[in-house]
Amino acid sequence: MTERLPLFPLGTVLYPGLVLPLNVFEERYRRLVADLVAGEEPFRFGVVAIRDGRDVAPTGVDQGSQALAGLGPDPAHALFPVGCVAEIASVEQRKDGGYDLIATGTTRFQVESFDATGPYLTAEVERLPEAAGDEAAVLAQAVERLFRAYQKRLAGARESSVTGLQELPDDPMVLSYLVAAASVLDTGDKQRLLTADSAADRLTAELALLRRENAVLAKLPSLPAVELTRQAFNPN
Repeated sequence: MTERLPLFPLGTVLYPGLVLPLNVFEERYRRLVADLVAGEEPFRFGVVAIRDGRDVAPTGVDQGSQALAGLGPDPAHALFPVGCVAEIASVEQRKDGGYDLIATGTTRFQVESFDATGPYLTAEVERLPEAAGDEAAVLAQAVERLFRAYQKRLAGARESSVTGLQELPDDPMVLSYLVAAASVLDTGDKQRLLTADSAADRLTAELALLRRENAVLAKLPSLPAVELTRQAFNPN
């Protein structure tokens, strides 16, 4: 069964259970949020990562469809087909008409079709099931060990402290998404982790990625700050 969701394309990947702060300032996304909060709770929209394009529309250029501004004429080419439903936990409208909101990832979805005829992009989506997979608990233990080592190496590259590191969850599914979100990876790698068929498949991929990243960090005493910078808010 499919459902229609308004879409918020971003240059990042959202995972179930993870928090997404958003600074909404573009008119099309102001309209999206306004339409959501004018309806009934829960307020939900879909987050899809941008494969080819930008999440902020260029100014002073005729973009054709406002919903596709910055993304080109074909959303199926510009956007990854698997995303995550985001549910708004808090929203505040600013004096300039924009919004500051906090959303939480809930469930993954597959885009079946896009609709760019309105003021913002919408899609027919089908929610994806979650499965633990074989040996997920064993894989989770191995990932946790490598991830702890990765955190320490990354802190060293950032010249920061590892004191007060958070406790990691026991649930392999939750751990798989937390590690995916907390690792400094490119969008393609993060998207592949989102689309994994099971937690076991995701954890297996994370083992390979963490081994790769640990090897790189071991050879680099410091990394350019720009490589490690994370924004507190995602601008649209």
